[in-house]
Amino acid sequence: MRRAALIVEGMTCSACVSRVERSLNAVDGVVEARVNYASGRASVACNETVADAQLEAAVVSAGYSARVPQGLDVELAAQPVELRRLVAAGVMGVVVLLLTMANPFAFDLGFSASDWLAAVLSAAVVFWLGWGFHRRAWAQLHHRTATMDTLVSVGTASSWVWSTVVLAAQIGDGHLYFETGSVIVVLVLLGRHLEFRARRRSGDALRAMAELVAPVARLEDGTDIPVASLQVGTRFVVRPGEKIATDGVVVEGFSAVDISLVTGEPVPVEVGPGDAVLGASVNANGSLVVQATGVGADTVLARIMQLVEQAQTNRTRIQRLADRLSAVFVPAAVVIAVATLIGWLTAGQPSSEAFTAAVAVLIVACPCALGLATPLAVMVGTGRGSQLGIILKGGEMLEDTRQLDTVVFDKTGTVTEARMEVVGIDAPGGDPDELLALAASVEARSEHPIGRAIAAATDAGRAVTGFENHPGSGAVGTVEGTEVRVGSRDLFDQVPEAVELAAAEVEAMGRVAVLVGRGSVAEAVITVDDRLRDSAPAAVAALKSLGLDTVLLTGDHPRRAQAAGDELGIDRVVPGVGPDGKAAEIARLQAEGRRVAMVGDGINDAPALSQADIGIAMGTGTDVAAEAADLTIMSSDLSVVADAIALSRRTMNTIRGNLFWAFVYNTAAIPLAAAGILEPIYAAAAMVASSLFVVTNSLRLRRFNRR
Repeated sequence: MRRAALIVEGMTCSACVSRVERSLNAVDGVVEARVNYASGRASVACNETVADAQLEAAVVSAGYSARVPQGLDVELAAQPVELRRLVAAGVMGVVVLLLTMANPFAFDLGFSASDWLAAVLSAAVVFWLGWGFHRRAWAQLHHRTATMDTLVSVGTASSWVWSTVVLAAQIGDGHLYFETGSVIVVLVLLGRHLEFRARRRSGDALRAMAELVAPVARLEDGTDIPVASLQVGTRFVVRPGEKIATDGVVVEGFSAVDISLVTGEPVPVEVGPGDAVLGASVNANGSLVVQATGVGADTVLARIMQLVEQAQTNRTRIQRLADRLSAVFVPAAVVIAVATLIGWLTAGQPSSEAFTAAVAVLIVACPCALGLATPLAVMVGTGRGSQLGIILKGGEMLEDTRQLDTVVFDKTGTVTEARMEVVGIDAPGGDPDELLALAASVEARSEHPIGRAIAAATDAGRAVTGFENHPGSGAVGTVEGTEVRVGSRDLFDQVPEAVELAAAEVEAMGRVAVLVGRGSVAEAVITVDDRLRDSAPAAVAALKSLGLDTVLLTGDHPRRAQAAGDELGIDRVVPGVGPDGKAAEIARLQAEGRRVAMVGDGINDAPALSQADIGIAMGTGTDVAAEAADLTIMSSDLSVVADAIALSRRTMNTIRGNLFWAFVYNTAAIPLAAAGILEPIYAAAAMVASSLFVVTNSLRLRRFNRR
């Protein structure tokens, strides 16, 4: 199974989307095809045997053109309205409007020379400058379908033909509609021009990410080569202030690297030999030699962009309903227009008024706003999320965030840093600094995580002889002729009451108590703990401010788990659970009617992430966790979880607002047009205004900021 991407050109409304999807889904081997009208992109899940050429042919057979994107191609498929064409149409349209209103060359006949001039200029606007509408409408008719172009083409062409017949036949009481067809073309061209500019802004986030990629890489011999020519294993040099050409591992040098493009965090990360670095991140100061580990589509940046693009083609449940309605909207509009014409004539109304009402129905019924309502909001929301280090997978996940009432956290590696550290030492029987230095000297020989934490607590390491490891108890070594023991109670012959009380107090807080002493007598208690992330308490508070309950799941001892929960302000702590137990606990919460989000980072969290209504993976964890999740946080900052939920809810609210406006517009405007209240020119203006409202409302998501 693979996922192919196509850029589809020529779509003008949601009816086009439905036709392209039907054509792609009809290809043998295609599992699912999704098309995004806002970006003009198709995402196709298909068998490996399906070639890109087959998919392109399917799009062409539907009456559109397609191409496979090359590299980080993030441009919109839609083409901007040529400015010269728009200006020319505007000038001639205004002249036609003035001629029909002022009539400066009136003769004694029923019509004037200005009417003939208006006819000529209107023909130029409708059939020359507006030729694209007619060409696409004819192509769709050839494929037995109808789109927005069909409505505009039929409406403008029929208004010109009707007016010309009236003028040529010298029907004295007939009305001329040359200005109607001209102004409609001008308004629709203007609307598409403004819509394109606004839609292009919606993709600014992805374009900005694509532009971050360095164009060239400098090899160790000083040769510059295109980044596309880099191979895995190639070594290249990154000087201070330069962008890192591609993902790799540092071979030589030390520096600070700005990775805010991925994590959204502005603080540079210190790197040295053996550390991984990301392509397109900026080397702040030192010079580095990097060995490439990922190139092209295999880089983190490319995968993020791919995830964002896939999210933009995922549909919400409410959008699928809108798509089904849009698929029948244009044919229904034609039927309503014909019924309006017949109804007016049957009622004995003048043919000119019947014709006007029918044309108004055709123009106002265009489902442009309906087609843009969801995909454009998703496009802007996911783009803004990527700038903040939030990868939204879109679709149903956006809707599910509205019903969330519970957020479940994994403990180790999620709310903690998954790194043991010394947080204190209590030495009733000696000098704490001296005892810590002795313990660190012994544990420097240990491979145990707790031992490494103690060894890292001080730089006062000393030579050790006679090192012995006692699994499950601790370690013993001789430092400067003195035996030093570090470990649990059973490693010592004597544990004074003061030391025992200190150890009990540490364990009561859910932390690890490590005893240290010279000889067989314990003299001090070193407190070791898995450090909570600095952002964790604020994250929990932010989630509660969104009205969400919080739960902590961990395999830790109950006292240790509860201590962490109390420090974080977690509502409920469930200790002693493994991977299957976490998934079972989430299932139990769901059985109670709760909508649950799970936040995790490790392989053992994958079952729970899959079980949850929304899985949220920390990007600092494993690929397995990210794959099982619906939403990925690229940084280690837990407070971004609340930002992600808030952004998802804001995006969904925007979608609902857009769809409400689109439905209200079409529901109200079509009856008004059929009743003759809304004239064709105003109908065109209303159609343009509805689309621009949806676009500008969606663009408001670009201003979303972290909480």
